[in-house]
Amino acid sequence: MTHAIAKIGRAAPYATDISFGKRGLVADEPEARGGGDAGPAPYELLLGSLGACTAITLRMYAERKAWPVENIEVALFLHGQGETLNIERILTITGTDAEQNARLAEIAERTPVTLTLKRGVPIATRLG
Repeated sequence: MTHAIAKIGRAAPYATDISFGKRGLVADEPEARGGGDAGPAPYELLLGSLGACTAITLRMYAERKAWPVENIEVALFLHGQGETLNIERILTITGTDAEQNARLAEIAERTPVTLTLKRGVPIATRLG
């Protein structure tokens, strides 16, 4: 089971320690939103997760096909507000031809995090 634990105290307004087993990072809000900018903001983490999943999945696919991918860059932008959010994803892939890149773009639409975001995930909240 995948899990994460987020903890926030009073030392910094919004700095939040997030642990993932042995690893961790700090999330925060930018100074313009009252934070200390000590780490990525929550939506930046979301985009980073999507970008990492996309890049890793495309690399794995290219390796299975023995395609000569040199570099994969996944640029992500969150647009809109409230209920009308959308994500723009731009793939820049070097080392492959146009046909291979088109196939990789198709695969990007079916990565695990992409499908999770498109479908939505029920969230059950309870007190511990």
